[in-house]
Amino acid sequence: MKKILLIQTGGTIAMQLSNNGPELDSDRWSDLLHDEIPELTQVADLAVEKVFFEDSSDVNRTHWKLLAESVYNHYRSYDGFVVLHGTDTMAYTASALSYALKNLGKPVIFTGSQVPMSNLRSDARRNLVNAVELATLSIPEIAICFNDHLFRGNRSTKMSIGDFDAFASPNYPHLAEIGIDIKLSENILKPAGKFECHPDFDDSLFVQKLHPNLKPSLLNNLDLSEIKAVILEAFGSGNMPVKGEYNLLPFIEKCRDEGVHVIVTSQAAYDAVKLDQYTSGRAAKERGAISAGPMTMEATVTKSMYLLGQKLNQKEFRTYFEKNLAGER
Repeated sequence: MKKILLIQTGGTIAMQLSNNGPELDSDRWSDLLHDEIPELTQVADLAVEKVFFEDSSDVNRTHWKLLAESVYNHYRSYDGFVVLHGTDTMAYTASALSYALKNLGKPVIFTGSQVPMSNLRSDARRNLVNAVELATLSIPEIAICFNDHLFRGNRSTKMSIGDFDAFASPNYPHLAEIGIDIKLSENILKPAGKFECHPDFDDSLFVQKLHPNLKPSLLNNLDLSEIKAVILEAFGSGNMPVKGEYNLLPFIEKCRDEGVHVIVTSQAAYDAVKLDQYTSGRAAKERGAISAGPMTMEATVTKSMYLLGQKLNQKEFRTYFEKNLAGER
């Protein structure tokens, strides 16, 4: 029987109902797990570890580092890993770990739930059983298991607040579909090279969603001495205002002149940013802007933070950002 490490980090799946509504209960979740789903012991030889216990809205780069190091330190002792995590930032954490854990050769399956496990109508049981079974298979990826689907972690994004089908992978096929049988995709990554852990992330990052009438003066007032990269969530394939009082090109030039990377992603979930397609995108590219291609916002943010954490020079950052590091583009 495969040995699987179940890593608890908090989230809705671990909440208990109280008079004040759902609350995180770090003391009782392990007992609840065994009480509610005793058959997990028939799927795998399970061990449990609590790395941290947080609402996922409070999870940040320090937690990513703890989690990556936990997988790395236990890597030889287990055949796979299941990470219980809140859904709000699950795709960010999964994306971050896909960069931090290089040449992964074993499954690291994230899951959680929209409704606490203690509720009668909860999706926690199904998601957790599926995740544990998937962690026993040959899936050397950081992935998210939710509602009978398995998604590549750095291709995933949360799409729904209240539906059990909470996640999607807009620009990449599912890694597995779970029905009576589990059907694995042919697109699962193959390990290559020595397994390494590089868990350092730099949060000197600023994200701006573009909208009509965005005043460039607001961006020009940013203290760029504390920022190493700016992500512009643009329109369509990377379009932005380039005329009149709302022209953003001078801001991009200012970033370039001060050594700040400008990365352009899209507000549209599907397809890819193509800066060569329209006039505004070409103008931004000519001033040094970098395309995020088909990457999700989660993958774009965490990849930027990861590369900043590697202390690369300007040219190296751009080269590695435009390169496929972990199946993200």
